[in-house]
Amino acid sequence: MSARLREHYLKNVLPVLMKDFGITNVMAAPKVEKVTVNIGLGEATQNPKLIDGAVTEMGQICGQKPVITKARKSIAAFKLREGMAIGCMVTLRGDTMYEFLDRLMNVALPRVRDFRGVSSKSFDGRGNYTLGLKDQFIFPEIAYEKVEKVKGMNISITTSASSDAEALALLKLMGMPFRQN
Repeated sequence: MSARLREHYLKNVLPVLMKDFGITNVMAAPKVEKVTVNIGLGEATQNPKLIDGAVTEMGQICGQKPVITKARKSIAAFKLREGMAIGCMVTLRGDTMYEFLDRLMNVALPRVRDFRGVSSKSFDGRGNYTLGLKDQFIFPEIAYEKVEKVKGMNISITTSASSDAEALALLKLMGMPFRQN
């Protein structure tokens, strides 16, 4: 059984995108290629146990075991040495990516306090979108009692769109709640 958002993309979004942008080949139509979720923990230099909590929480949120990211070079001012664990990240593709996006757009983002939509100005010029979250409690998988520290995260959505306008149309049609400017 494939993901609900993938079915929605194939049946509803793809024909509209092809018609709006004059695309004749299905393979040339913009699509979401991958989603990267990243938690950076600079405080892990003093307390290395924070990484363990971040890894378990990200595993619960994404449904995939995260990779621990390590410092590339030493910076004395930050008390950071090369090779120290300073965060974790997950790259999602396929059905797990579509399920994560579905939960993000329909469950997690509406749980943000005073939510009016996400900014449509966070595109990078090449059709990729990045979203920053202040805490992990908006995901229903996280138990409030078991969390020792509030951690923010960055979510990057990489698309095959050639421009920001195509990517914006793709994400809007898929259900991303953009703010009305």
